[in-house]
Amino acid sequence: MWRREPEETPDDSLLEWFEEPSDVENRILVVGISGFLDAGGAVKMAVNHILEHTENRVLAGLDIDLLYNYRARRPRMSYMSDHFEEIDLPEISLVECIDENGTAFLLLHGEEPDHGWVTAVDTLVEMVEDLDVSLVITMQAVPFPAPHTRPVAVTAHATDLSLIAGRLPWVGNMEVPGSMAGFFELQLGRDGHKAMGFVAHVPQYLANMPHPRSALTLIGEVSGTSGLVIPTDALRELSDKADNELNEQISENEENQSVVVGLEESFDELVAQRGGLNEGAAPNGDDIAAQVEKFLAEMDARGKENE
Repeated sequence: MWRREPEETPDDSLLEWFEEPSDVENRILVVGISGFLDAGGAVKMAVNHILEHTENRVLAGLDIDLLYNYRARRPRMSYMSDHFEEIDLPEISLVECIDENGTAFLLLHGEEPDHGWVTAVDTLVEMVEDLDVSLVITMQAVPFPAPHTRPVAVTAHATDLSLIAGRLPWVGNMEVPGSMAGFFELQLGRDGHKAMGFVAHVPQYLANMPHPRSALTLIGEVSGTSGLVIPTDALRELSDKADNELNEQISENEENQSVVVGLEESFDELVAQRGGLNEGAAPNGDDIAAQVEKFLAEMDARGKENE
């Protein structure tokens, strides 16, 4: 099993600094890597909301040329009749944000790399140590057999279980395709750092379209854990609007109504077994685990097709 030995010096050549970070002790790092485990675009939407509603500046970026497979995921270009105008190149940026109380925190966001995970994670772990980061919080989202008419459930995980005390898992032990955010958390734990993450359960029939309610839930979990104050009124209004539009569409089709009612009954029964949405006694999660495993297997298969 690979792990970086303490005496090894990670290669920090991947990280290019543009500005000096503020002198802050025990800062929080929020991680929103999109592309994989981002059902409903919840992670990207949460990141965009944070960037739009905080004062922020880009501090550094990872060298994307060493990490990205351009032929597998070709960037979009704009062609204007007789010339190329722009290209939307991928990036992984480290941004310093200021919350409503004036507290500075870090946000790492961008597309998940195709290559160089070991070097990238070593670089990020060293950055955590150099910047005196006291807690790393990751955001992810997966499809889940749940109705949109119920609150978004969340799976929490951590390197120190005291960080998620009172929360019990929705599923048991399982093998899943790796993600760089997960690998980052794993290595942070091995090196003695505190890290945790939240996975929003996006209704499976909404996994391929924007789901602002899940993004709102992720920001709420980050704020509740870290104490950061991030305004969410705009995202809440967007969530309400999306839910109302979806309810109108479903009301026009009896078959869709029946599916939602069935999901509501199953979900309510499961929550009752748990004793609450994110707390209580652990249920029999075999059916849910099978749903999640199927989704992850499909995502892994798609990734191999693009190699």
